[in-house]
Amino acid sequence: MEALSLDSLRTLYTKYEADLRKVKDAQRSLLRERGKAMKAQLDDVEAEISYMRLRELRPAKVVEIGTFYGWSTIWQLSALRDNGTGHLYSFDIVDHVVRNVPGELTGQWTFTKGDVRENLDSVPQDVDYLFIDADHGARFARWYIENLFPAVPGGTPTSVHDVYHGRRPKPFSEGSVIVKWLAENNVEFFTPSPAKSPAEYAEIAEIKKGLGLDEPVRDSRHNPMIFFDLPSL
Repeated sequence: MEALSLDSLRTLYTKYEADLRKVKDAQRSLLRERGKAMKAQLDDVEAEISYMRLRELRPAKVVEIGTFYGWSTIWQLSALRDNGTGHLYSFDIVDHVVRNVPGELTGQWTFTKGDVRENLDSVPQDVDYLFIDADHGARFARWYIENLFPAVPGGTPTSVHDVYHGRRPKPFSEGSVIVKWLAENNVEFFTPSPAKSPAEYAEIAEIKKGLGLDEPVRDSRHNPMIFFDLPSL
């Protein structure tokens, strides 16, 4: 897949406009219906990018580390449903997600309750996409860099949430560890965070407005996720 950029995102938004509109409407309705039972984490742009990447890549095996109440889980499962193929393997120490994922999406989903550090053998081989949104401490970041990343094929598209809430990651955080590691391994990343990349965020907003996709699902614009491809380790 072409590396994420404003040009590639313009192509993706145009290509998946109709399907994305349906998913956004469904997610908006889900938020209204579930109320406080659904604590949505991903902001709109990073959720949309995640959906479109999964649509374009058509992965067979997606691994999600951290589900919380299932907002990201439902976005990803919606992409796999719309692809008509693929399976999501999710891991979390809490199981709120089980109560929130719509039944029609569960056929392409396996959830493992427990600390992924104690369930590494349950992570499938030949992962095609990796999504991380769990413990945001430096220790957990060092763990997955040293243990999970080597078990995932080089080149695997990967995203890590909660990195750029500001211009720089918070000191002693997961974000500071992963950004340093990416720099040491000469791996470029893309972020739609307006704190880190305000020009890119503004351009994405214009792309969405031009397609009539600018009605928000969530009233938030932090979008702190980073997207990159794992290097071969």
